[in-house]
Amino acid sequence: MRIISLCKGTHDISVCVNDKERRYIMENSTLIRKIHMDCPLCDKTHEVEERKRLATITLKGDKVSYEERFYFCAKADDTENEFESGSMSNSNLLNARNAYRVKHGLLTSDEIVAIRDSYGLSQVDLARLLGWGEATISRYESKAIQDEAYDTMLRLIKDNPLQALEFLKKNNNKFPSAKRFEVRAKIVEKLDSYGKEYLTRQAFEGEYANFEEPSDSNGFVLLNIDKIEAAISYIAENVANLFKVKLMKMLWYADALSYKVNGYAITGLVYRHNEMGALPIGHYSLMNLENLNIHEEVSINYDSMLHIYPSNDMDYSVLSDGDKNILDAVIRKFKNYKAKEIVDYMHDERAYRETNPGDIIPFSIAKEIKDFN
Repeated sequence: MRIISLCKGTHDISVCVNDKERRYIMENSTLIRKIHMDCPLCDKTHEVEERKRLATITLKGDKVSYEERFYFCAKADDTENEFESGSMSNSNLLNARNAYRVKHGLLTSDEIVAIRDSYGLSQVDLARLLGWGEATISRYESKAIQDEAYDTMLRLIKDNPLQALEFLKKNNNKFPSAKRFEVRAKIVEKLDSYGKEYLTRQAFEGEYANFEEPSDSNGFVLLNIDKIEAAISYIAENVANLFKVKLMKMLWYADALSYKVNGYAITGLVYRHNEMGALPIGHYSLMNLENLNIHEEVSINYDSMLHIYPSNDMDYSVLSDGDKNILDAVIRKFKNYKAKEIVDYMHDERAYRETNPGDIIPFSIAKEIKDFN
């Protein structure tokens, strides 16, 4: 049990906390609940307040702010009126360490647990897989803060089961035979579930290797596949009979309008001048993304067409309210346009007229799109 002293001076009354001090605590913390317990401060069983507040601590020479929980006793006749249980103290320290991790771009303890759970591995199994000491993962999930090198290794396997298999090959001697086959089976299971999506994303991201810095080409936004998938599904929810040609044009207009309004695009896509209008780099890979709901259909002319439908369970929270407002404006404008009509409309844009086939369409010109009123 850790006692925290915040009470100032001595008092003639039976409670330590005067009105001024109580107001200070009330104003600088939030009541979570009231519980009856054996109070270690006044040695009585009574109602104690569990509260939370923003606290500051120095970790590794750096000050960080975190959420701290504590118990408050209004009946204490001592200079101490706050205390923590052992589990509460451990939780507060973990919150502080996670705040440090977030500040320094490191995985939090919860994220490390999630990585391990995604592979169905014990703490010891994951530590062995990475070639670490058996207690390392346990320490990172509970108290220790990993350094950048260890954090990088965890990130390597976070969404890449192939990398996990490589680590298993490298560190296979750390496992007994039966356990090695068991761990391999769990990694392969994850590979079957997520590998295809990961490899498709890798292929798409690979086409953007030359656009890894914000620039006029990508609207000063780096490629964001989660936003691309959400934007496509969002458009499909509001536009009937959405096919690839029309979708590509609507994505360009959404990014161009966002750039015009906000000074930056939504998706990070880079568009080229194409005969049918603006077309994003990597559009073939884009249409193979696992979270998109796309069906190949045959037209009355026996042409193969990609029909885009809304995706089930799509996470639209990646789109800001501003993003959705932009998409809504584009949807209102082009919802009832046929593919040829939106292509013809785009051909009259300055961004199309002043670029040549194959050229990247810079957003400094794309922002000159015609009014959406």
